[in-house]
Amino acid sequence: MHKAQALLVELGTEELPPRALDDLSKAFAEGLADGLRKHGLEGDFDQLRRFATPRRLAVYIPAVATMQPEQTLQRRGPAVRAGLDDAGQPTPPLLGFARSCGVEVADLQQLETAKGAWFVYRRVQPGKSLAELLPDIVSKALASLPIPKPMRWAAHDYTFVRPVHWLLMLHGEQLIEGQVLGLRSARISHGHRFHASQALHITAADTWLQALREARVLADPLERRERIRSEVARVAAGIGGTPQLSQALLDEIANLTEWPVAVACRFDREFLSVPHEALISTMEANQKFLPVFDAAGQLSEHFIGIANIKSRDEAEVRKGYERVIRPRFADARFFWDKDLQQPLASLCDGLREVTYQRELGSLWDKTLRVTELSRLIANRSGVDAAQAVQAASLSRCDLLTRMVNEFPELQGVVGRRIAEQQGADPALAMALDEFYAPRQAAAAIAGSALGRVLAVADRVDTLAGIFAMGLKPSGNKDPYALRRAALALARTMIEGNLELDLQGLLREALEQIPDAALAVGLKMRKRGQPSNSPSADAGVDIGARRAQLAEQLREFILERLRGYYLNQGIPSGVFEAVAAATPSSLSDFDCRIRALTAFLQRPESQNLVAANKRAANLLRKEGVVLAALPEASTLHEPAERELAAALRVTAEQSRVLVEVGSYGESLALIAQLEAPLARFFDEVMVLDEDPDKRARRLAMLRQLQDLACEIADLSRI
Repeated sequence: MHKAQALLVELGTEELPPRALDDLSKAFAEGLADGLRKHGLEGDFDQLRRFATPRRLAVYIPAVATMQPEQTLQRRGPAVRAGLDDAGQPTPPLLGFARSCGVEVADLQQLETAKGAWFVYRRVQPGKSLAELLPDIVSKALASLPIPKPMRWAAHDYTFVRPVHWLLMLHGEQLIEGQVLGLRSARISHGHRFHASQALHITAADTWLQALREARVLADPLERRERIRSEVARVAAGIGGTPQLSQALLDEIANLTEWPVAVACRFDREFLSVPHEALISTMEANQKFLPVFDAAGQLSEHFIGIANIKSRDEAEVRKGYERVIRPRFADARFFWDKDLQQPLASLCDGLREVTYQRELGSLWDKTLRVTELSRLIANRSGVDAAQAVQAASLSRCDLLTRMVNEFPELQGVVGRRIAEQQGADPALAMALDEFYAPRQAAAAIAGSALGRVLAVADRVDTLAGIFAMGLKPSGNKDPYALRRAALALARTMIEGNLELDLQGLLREALEQIPDAALAVGLKMRKRGQPSNSPSADAGVDIGARRAQLAEQLREFILERLRGYYLNQGIPSGVFEAVAAATPSSLSDFDCRIRALTAFLQRPESQNLVAANKRAANLLRKEGVVLAALPEASTLHEPAERELAAALRVTAEQSRVLVEVGSYGESLALIAQLEAPLARFFDEVMVLDEDPDKRARRLAMLRQLQDLACEIADLSRI
């Protein structure tokens, strides 16, 4: 490297959006490093460090070259045979090439290649300096940041996520002068807005980080996070409780502060009568406060606020935090008390006035469909069907409460809390909350059997209805979150061990979808655009449409499962092999996946897989093959008689194992055919010229493949 030294680039701004700060910082660092690399400026990019606070984006690279290396530029001209005439004199094409390069023909060189010799012009271009290149590199890195709505300010033409105030570009001790976003680089940075209001003079890239620390700014996001944790622990020790600090909240607080200081606060205990989820939501989402729990794991009246300043009068900060939270808690208590004054069931009629989808009816109509599906699923799952019907009928009532109107993220939670307060069966009350589980992709499924019944019924109806309307996801667009619904449905059925016929359940859900919705979906499919007519055309085959949609939905759900299993390290070939066997239930699908994955770890599995692939290839070439095993009297070769006998015995034993779901044992049993199979392939000509012999031998291979395919199609692995 040419005099490699540390490089620091810092852009000072007004307060950046906290949720976007990490992405902005990462993108800026990557853009800057990529720009330096593209210009041939060598650097220790593996040791790059990115810094970000609410008021700055910065990148530090411990070593970057001062200059680009020299570059040899080469330009190819005409071939030698075209550039010289018979007398060896330059032809017009060669003269024109030399003139375009600004040199004489004598200054050109020749390049020998496999396709002949060519005239070339070579020149050495000296490298440009980092000081010359950096302003443009920084500008391009900033221009490429993920900013959905860039701002303009003052009378400038340039835009950025927030107005900018200072620019610092240092290479070692050298200030790199230049202009970016209308700012001229200077040796100036700024510390904490209140603790260190004077501008900081930065002498070198290596002194910047410590200078900011002394000015009460922790520029390193990881250092700020550690300080927040230690501050919270310090304050919690004095309170005597356990604070709740999620990673998401920690990240957001770190991106809101430059010098975080924890402050112990409290609210009136009377507010603890409000559902704790509402209080926690208010503290975390609205105020970025940390709730504190007592030794029994219950929410206490204590909370912790994180200030961006070390105040001389912490009591005033505490009063401010306590003052700002009180009206929100008071509103929550008012809404809660009002909601408790009427039975939850009394809100059901109001669902008639809330449209779900025009052709699919109101939320009341959707609730009726989900209730009927819940009854069917409960009867097949050993769950009290009457209780399932009651829970499903109440499942959406809390959407009309004042609490959910104020805290929409608490739908389900509010229903459970009201049901508990009004004396409902605890299992029923819990199911009203579990109805929404899993709420996020990685969250747990419903914990109770009743909750799983409701969760499955609701997802199945949602998928059936929206698919019927012709509104299935396309590309990266999924406005109805159907991919998430499909995965939630699949996970609940698998992890909840629900033995339900998926195809049958989808057909039953589609039977409840109004014909008008199916007709609209057909028109969208045919015309490529929505129809304004809610009525079904006489020529539309609604029954065929339902059957088609059931298959499409099954494939859609299985496609979500592909990623589910890949994330668990299960190869796609195993998934394809089991999917080809078309298990009726997803629970059974999962059992086969697990059994096949375990079986493939055994050494004998490879021979069985190879034999199935060989059999599949031979069968594919021949087309139609006899389905039954040939009679022993028709077989003459010892190897084929041995294989046929082994297949008969194995088939009988394997069928019993498959019927009880012992797939691993069945695969192990089939693998014992390895010896007779090896002898068969060694000693017998399968594709014999005699058509009868060929047919009998192929029939045995068909039996082998069918035997394995009762569990999975091993030829797909």
